[in-house]
Amino acid sequence: MATRWLPILWRLVQTIPVVIGVVIISFVLTRALPGDPAVQFAGQMATAESIEQVRVALGLDKSLPQQFLIYCKALLQGDLGQSIATGRPVLTDLATRLPASLELTLTALILSCLIAIPLGVLAAVRQGSWIDHLCRVLVTAGVSLPTFFTGILLIYVFYYLLGWAPSPLGRLDFIYFDPPRVTGFFLIDAALDGDLRTFTGAAKQLALPAITLALFTLAPIARMTRAAMLTALSSDYIRTARAAGLPPRKVLFGYALRNALLPVVTTLGMVFSFVLGANVLVEKVFAWPGIGSYAVEALVQSDYAAVQGFVLAMALLFVLINLIIDLSYTLIDPRIGFSSK
Repeated sequence: MATRWLPILWRLVQTIPVVIGVVIISFVLTRALPGDPAVQFAGQMATAESIEQVRVALGLDKSLPQQFLIYCKALLQGDLGQSIATGRPVLTDLATRLPASLELTLTALILSCLIAIPLGVLAAVRQGSWIDHLCRVLVTAGVSLPTFFTGILLIYVFYYLLGWAPSPLGRLDFIYFDPPRVTGFFLIDAALDGDLRTFTGAAKQLALPAITLALFTLAPIARMTRAAMLTALSSDYIRTARAAGLPPRKVLFGYALRNALLPVVTTLGMVFSFVLGANVLVEKVFAWPGIGSYAVEALVQSDYAAVQGFVLAMALLFVLINLIIDLSYTLIDPRIGFSSK
């Protein structure tokens, strides 16, 4: 049993240089940001003496190597620093905002997978049909339309014209109370609390931003599913299975789709990693208190600790997602193992 976990432990060890590189690069790049954090913290009306006092208090008067050593020592103690903008520890801000972004991103990916994978399979099976053309149109539209335009259009139609959607102002309308925090996911926390009213309100509030993001993520997943299925259906083993008289459903789902899922899973992991940190436009349009908007505000205010904490959190999530993808490979096709990589 111990040898079974050794490849996974080895993959985790291989990520250590990546995390170290991310820490170094994020530290150097944040120091290259325009603006002075001491001025931002002290205020525009502050005197030169008070700004210098703030700079000393923040440790910005020290040399870059000294600042880096202090930062690394704090990291080893689990301290990501204190945000200048919020005045709270960065770890607290990330723990508060990250579940909001994860809930939005995961919901959008689930919606897009429920549409994109069946659509890509049908487009490959019925190549040249109206379903294939519909798949191409949706893929083109998903790539071409900016997320902020799609979000504003959905708000205009479903909130302003039809009145079906609630006001696009955060995770819950003002008439609801936040559910007791367990996971940070409002849907899960409301369900665990047995509060159907809050669960429904959170679901309604989540619908439009999730659909907006799903229309964007649908495009690469559907395109990869269609391409992978076309490759699988033209393979020799599929022709052999059909010649052997196997049922079409068995050939399609048992052999073709299972082999086509490998590149789809890879694409899904890449899309998740990209969207989690790049959904700031959707968060801004719907006033969603996620990690993307937090990072942009930190960049504007030259909030070194917040930017570094965001980059480090994204790097760790990316490493975790890649590990999950590697594990899912072995579940989809047991012939694939860590030892072969």
